[in-house]
Amino acid sequence: MSEMEDRPFESKTVSRRQFLKLAGLTGATIGVGAGLGGLVAACGGTEETTTTAAVETTDTTATGGTETTVDAGAEMGDEVKLGFVTPLTGGLASFGVPDNYCVDRWKEFVGDGVVLGDGKKHAITFIVKDSQSDSNRAAQVTGDLINNDKVQVVMAASTPDTVNPVSDQCEANGMPCVTNDCPVQPYVFGRGGSETSEFQWTYHTFWGLEDVQATFLDMWGQVPINKVVGAMFPNDADGNAWRPAWEPVFAEQGYTEIDPGPFQNMTEDFTQQIAQFKKEGCELTMGVFIPPDFTNYWKQCKQQGFNPKIATFAKALLFPQSLEALGDVGIGLTTEVWWTPQHPFKSSLTGESCQEFADEFTTRTGQQWTQPLLHYIVFEHTYDALKRAADPMDPAAIVEAVKTTKIDTIGGPIDFTAPVEWGKVGPGHAHPNVYKTPVVGGQWLKGADYPYELVICSNAAADIVPTAAQVQPLA
Repeated sequence: MSEMEDRPFESKTVSRRQFLKLAGLTGATIGVGAGLGGLVAACGGTEETTTTAAVETTDTTATGGTETTVDAGAEMGDEVKLGFVTPLTGGLASFGVPDNYCVDRWKEFVGDGVVLGDGKKHAITFIVKDSQSDSNRAAQVTGDLINNDKVQVVMAASTPDTVNPVSDQCEANGMPCVTNDCPVQPYVFGRGGSETSEFQWTYHTFWGLEDVQATFLDMWGQVPINKVVGAMFPNDADGNAWRPAWEPVFAEQGYTEIDPGPFQNMTEDFTQQIAQFKKEGCELTMGVFIPPDFTNYWKQCKQQGFNPKIATFAKALLFPQSLEALGDVGIGLTTEVWWTPQHPFKSSLTGESCQEFADEFTTRTGQQWTQPLLHYIVFEHTYDALKRAADPMDPAAIVEAVKTTKIDTIGGPIDFTAPVEWGKVGPGHAHPNVYKTPVVGGQWLKGADYPYELVICSNAAADIVPTAAQVQPLA
């Protein structure tokens, strides 16, 4: 594949290749843990990998206690295959950074087998597929998992670009599917659903736009501004859901919205939009970006003298790699926060707290914790269903268990048996197929342990998560 010529970071724009290089991803071997060994190049092809877990015989309950689930004399059942689709390369690769660790931890938990709902001990195999940050690729590899690998469940995470095509393929093929990390509205409406319609095979956990709106508004209220907002929404599944959701909120809350219109992902020049925001006197800019696009946008804002008092962006600013790519001009940026070591939850598998889980990630990888560690939740959801399914090899039995899941997880409680309440701010059963996990708001500041650290500044949509500071205006 041809690549753009590398240029100094101080130049006007940053190519996709440069961003991934700055994020520590370009040309790297992105495996899925010891034993996975998948060699994946950021712009190259993908070698799919299959792994079988080994050495673990205990299951941790939702309350943190431990009970034996593997009986030495248990009859052996068939191998259970689980597929996992994630963007290990491409523009969304920052979302996949912790997924190798999550898969390793799943493998360690199931060991040489676990007793499932039929009372038999089953070996568990994880088959990992790289979506390459491409929706078509995500659909293709999901088809491979269903038709060629013959998996029992497909799991996926990381934005509508991954979650929706994976879910749609599973829905069309009668395959149980458990996903995470896509807001409720893009997940439901982006798949042709409605507030009350039900999908048969696909179930999801994450927050809704009403939650992030309450959080953003609360953060903006902590800084005096003129309420003129420059909004940036791309022409993708996220952007096309965020734009219509925000328009009435801006009007109701007295904001004047300046929207230059949708832009294409992988855009490298935002001069026109920035000039309009300067002309209109915007003291606030917000929106949703993939990471490399935001790097270009914010660098150009600074180069062109656009200095709003507050800047809040979803998706792009979730990761420490994004701040490392920006440097100190990223200090003070605000974003949504959907998982931290400070979240007061424990894993249903190991009983670890969020802090313990994050610390182990750092110990094993040498990297700073990152929000997509929440992706661990998809196997918590899947495993709980498999150990309750009367026949863990039968799709109908599995999905029946999936849709009645009620457990505590590393991402908070999920309860698909609770009444459905669409549009209510805060965690809860928002849609027949979606249970919302909490989201709060944070600001990137100079760190003590790392160059940049994310500090929670608003819990307006999830007061179960404590705050640590107030939002400070941009310098």
